[in-house]
Amino acid sequence: MLLVLEDLRRRAPVTFELIAVNIDSGYPGYRGDIIEDFFRNNGFSYRMVPSRHYDIIKEKLRPGSSYCSLCSRLKRGELYEAAQTLGCNKLALGHHSDDFIETLLLNQFFVGSLKSMSASMLADNGIITVIRPLVYLAEEDIAAFSRDAELPVVSCCCPVSGVADMQRKRMKQLLKDLQNDIPHVKNSLLKALSNVHPRHLLDPLLRRDVAGACKSADFLVNHAPLPEPDSHVCQQIES
Repeated sequence: MLLVLEDLRRRAPVTFELIAVNIDSGYPGYRGDIIEDFFRNNGFSYRMVPSRHYDIIKEKLRPGSSYCSLCSRLKRGELYEAAQTLGCNKLALGHHSDDFIETLLLNQFFVGSLKSMSASMLADNGIITVIRPLVYLAEEDIAAFSRDAELPVVSCCCPVSGVADMQRKRMKQLLKDLQNDIPHVKNSLLKALSNVHPRHLLDPLLRRDVAGACKSADFLVNHAPLPEPDSHVCQQIES
């Protein structure tokens, strides 16, 4: 993502600055030095942020819960703080199309909600806008690009794989199996996220909002004063 955004920055008709931020969660064996060398050798502005996330997770994690879920929330907080400290108004995250699709399925199968992620969303603090520029890129294409570009690969060194992580792996396998019979299934699921029909869902809040919008539109159509006809247009129609 950093390489793509840097290429865009050089060619874009608007001026913006990129600052790479790496959060070191404190897992034993984590090679943050490799990432820092990559930033430095390629001339990127960057910040390396140390943290005690590993110690906090060990203390707070409930049995059977996922390291990844709690770790990601802690990292997100650090990223928001870093963005504000650095004076940035956008936080770019590297989620790709497979992440969006798998999150959609996870929420439907295990949470009972119809949601995934947003490609552009104002954070709860009302200051930082979270963007996900890789939303339309597949995981396999990103992996192929990384190999071709010989990018360094650094493990987060997470010591366990929790229940939620196994569920995401199940979604990956499910999608892989479905693709054997439905080659376009991923594209269809991704398109569904931008092709929502609230009237055909069961959420009463959505139905109320749609009904209110329809009533407002009906009021405008039936009660708004009609504009004076344009004589030139009338002449064209009559002819």
